[in-house]
Amino acid sequence: MSRNDDHYNRPLAIEARGLVKRFDDTLAVDGVDISVPQGAIYGILGPNGAGKTTTLRMLLGIIDPDEGVRRVFGHDRPHEIAKWIGYLPEERGLYPAMKCDEAIAFMGALRGLPLDEGRRRGRELLEGHGMGHAIDRQIRQLSKGMAQTVQLLGTLVHRPRLVVFDEPFSGLDAINQGKLEAMIRELAKEDTTVIFSTHVIHHAERLCNDVAIIAGGRVPYAGSVDAARDRIPAQVRLETRNATGDWRSALPAETRHDAKSGGGHFWYFPIPDSGIETLLKRLIDGDAGILSLSIERAGLHDAFVEIAGEAAARQLEAEIQQ
Repeated sequence: MSRNDDHYNRPLAIEARGLVKRFDDTLAVDGVDISVPQGAIYGILGPNGAGKTTTLRMLLGIIDPDEGVRRVFGHDRPHEIAKWIGYLPEERGLYPAMKCDEAIAFMGALRGLPLDEGRRRGRELLEGHGMGHAIDRQIRQLSKGMAQTVQLLGTLVHRPRLVVFDEPFSGLDAINQGKLEAMIRELAKEDTTVIFSTHVIHHAERLCNDVAIIAGGRVPYAGSVDAARDRIPAQVRLETRNATGDWRSALPAETRHDAKSGGGHFWYFPIPDSGIETLLKRLIDGDAGILSLSIERAGLHDAFVEIAGEAAARQLEAEIQQ
């Protein structure tokens, strides 16, 4: 997705400074700072147990921090503006005997939406998301993915200004993950602020303007996805027909070389200080036999490893495979 700087000039939907939370002798969150502009898609990225859920619950006023301050749309008591907020917790739960439209209406009523209006909007939402056939079904009659969709629609039925999802992609198949990503983008287009936690890096990379990387209850990085990626220098990927020649001296000392069976030599190195144009001239004049050359920018996964460390990255990867 294209990212621009417009949302950085907007008022903040969420502002948190120095959040600390302890549970008995365990320090769950240790000095978290987060700023989320209105209308942004913001990701909190980290492994399970890193402090993501505790941070979200403090931001929403479900629990209070032991230290620090947080404001939602300028209010330091977020529970008092609950009707402006939609929250999908990691622990999913619906009354199994309820019909789909009733379940959505009930969730809206918890945020101040009249039940009749909630039923009407619930039917519209179900129809609009391809579940019109399930309006009168009980939750117990639905597949897991359909039940999660109902709970998601119930989170949105009162048309909140801020939507907070805790691990929303967990348990969804690839098709429903794609639908949820599309829904998040549509919410942002309507100027709804979206913040979600995840341990799956590619969701954050595809969707987010900004991320907070959290590990061990701390946030070593909070800022734009692009700035996180730019912490690692871009790499040049060069493929040549020839393996030797005077042109080799133009390659940086840290160049890595891979020879492929069937011909072709691949070289990986940071952009030289002299620039790509000077390098190209040396390669051409030296008859390197250029087959391809590309500049490859680091991904968010590489940035996560750089910022949070390899142990946290390995934990993320293990959780994805579970």
